[in-house]
Amino acid sequence: MSDEAAGSSRRDFLTGRAVQRSVEQVGERIADELVDAAARQAPVASETVQLGKQAMACDFDVILNPGQPGAIRPASDALDVIDLLEDQMSVYRDHSELSQLNRRAADEPVEVEAELYALLRRAETISRQTEGGFDPTAGPIVDLWRRCKAAGRAPTEAEVQVALDIVGLQYVRFDDEQRTVRFSKPGVELNLNSIGKGYALDKAAEVLTENGVDDWLFHGGHSSLLARGSHGGLGGWPVGIRNPLFPDQRLGTILLKDCGMSSSGSGVQYFRHRGKRYGHILDPRSGWPVESMLSVTVLAPTAALADALSTAFFVVGLEKAAQYCHNETGVSALLIPPPAHGRRLEPVNIGMDDDILFLTPEDNPA
Repeated sequence: MSDEAAGSSRRDFLTGRAVQRSVEQVGERIADELVDAAARQAPVASETVQLGKQAMACDFDVILNPGQPGAIRPASDALDVIDLLEDQMSVYRDHSELSQLNRRAADEPVEVEAELYALLRRAETISRQTEGGFDPTAGPIVDLWRRCKAAGRAPTEAEVQVALDIVGLQYVRFDDEQRTVRFSKPGVELNLNSIGKGYALDKAAEVLTENGVDDWLFHGGHSSLLARGSHGGLGGWPVGIRNPLFPDQRLGTILLKDCGMSSSGSGVQYFRHRGKRYGHILDPRSGWPVESMLSVTVLAPTAALADALSTAFFVVGLEKAAQYCHNETGVSALLIPPPAHGRRLEPVNIGMDDDILFLTPEDNPA
């Protein structure tokens, strides 16, 4: 979008013209990705106001209840926060703080801005708690598979091993007193792709909270969400869950309130080579795509935690996911392994209350 177009869009939002155009039925506006009001026995959504922008290679949207003119400016300001965070965290921008860290940390300790340092430490903790199912150093493996996909082939075992030689948090040294990061091996890098969108939602949503906006749904790329308050007297915000075998269909609805949500799946992003299907979610411990799971949806106190855990649970599987949810307050998950027979899915609910999860037989054809 050009600067002129962006400025015009902002003026429209702040003067109310865009608000008038944005109010419409959720079923017409965002049903495909966020809210599906047609589910039998599921909560039904009503009118909303939506503000959005593109960042981090996806769409970010703030969804509000109508009749809140005082919420428009804070929502617009919250979206602006995403740009600042992308400029700090993106490994695809040479000038970003994280890119500079990756270039220098093998040669010397690098001091890191306080909040980014805290996020890196949080990522390290989640990696340890999930036994490496989530790993912020997995960039070399991701890059290898991206290059091979573009070339129309799968990587060789030797190529995977070369990438794995520089993957692992054992090569990252944190100094909390000096707030520095140092790599003990050249080629190691930190990448926040599997937690960054959720973190951006958490930080951007602080603007809404600080300005007294109590009811909203915020999403990044439709797979990372954060909700506060309620919509239409429902006690939360209805969010659709995709069927991993038929991504254009929904499997059910979650009533999301005061927590983060993230979904990871292999139903949309994959490629085929010599008759074999390769999903895009990689096990950072083996370097190969995960084949034992179709999709994972996680609810957690923050969007960042939900983001990281949806990837980690996809990798570590049912038993480890259940163990984590049992030990951590406020974390629940819906895991869907491949069907044993036919197309009938058997979702495994780990801790989601029945009053927020709506799955019906009609959503899951045999």
